[in-house]
Amino acid sequence: MMNSDAASMAMAKAAGDRTILRFANPAQFMRLSSLLLPWLSVGCAVALTLGLFLAFHVPPDYQQGSTVLIMFIHVPAAIVAEGAYGAIVMASLVSLVWRHPLADTAARAAAPLGALFTALGLVTGSLWGRPMWGTFWVWDARLTSFLLLLFLYLGYGAVWNAIDDESHAARAAAVLALVGAVNLPIIKFSVNWWNTLHQGESVLSGQIAAVYLWPLLAMAVGYTLLFAVLWIIRTRTEIVNRRARNLMQGIA
Repeated sequence: MMNSDAASMAMAKAAGDRTILRFANPAQFMRLSSLLLPWLSVGCAVALTLGLFLAFHVPPDYQQGSTVLIMFIHVPAAIVAEGAYGAIVMASLVSLVWRHPLADTAARAAAPLGALFTALGLVTGSLWGRPMWGTFWVWDARLTSFLLLLFLYLGYGAVWNAIDDESHAARAAAVLALVGAVNLPIIKFSVNWWNTLHQGESVLSGQIAAVYLWPLLAMAVGYTLLFAVLWIIRTRTEIVNRRARNLMQGIA
């Protein structure tokens, strides 16, 4: 019975491995992504247009006034910044377990985008904090851990550029990404674990009025789809560049 169970588990694992590798095949990815890109692009444009339209028709907040509009840029940027790093962590895990180069390509393609959204979140957060807190920056737990996220993105990219051998660079960058994953729950729960100036979560708790909630959700969807579109484009470009480099090396 034990041998039968072990054989069944081995077969299930092998089937799962084949499924992952089938969808991680670069040729398969190029075909699927070419079909998805138009739909994702349209969805992104619709969501962002709707979100901006709703955002510019919200009434001023009774405490924040018109500065509440920064929320519709800042919050989605922060969400995507953390989500992008989570995507890098997952791709890095796949890379280390299955040694598939497409996972490395996808992770590397996501890093500059994640850094861009993180920087946008930091800048808009500072602009929002100035009228609310009286200063552009405070070293509280949420802001400090989010700044650390930017450094993780920059460090991840630096590892890729510092090591000439791509396979070694991929392994080192994947390990760094997995180590840095501990920062994600710190960002999320920092406002609960420590006393901070940064406000706590208000969407899931129902503390935000519907007039602000709907444009915020639309912008969050738009930002997420924008990241997905740019991520796919960058991954496709890297695949083409890698094929070109391999051809050039073959000719040489």
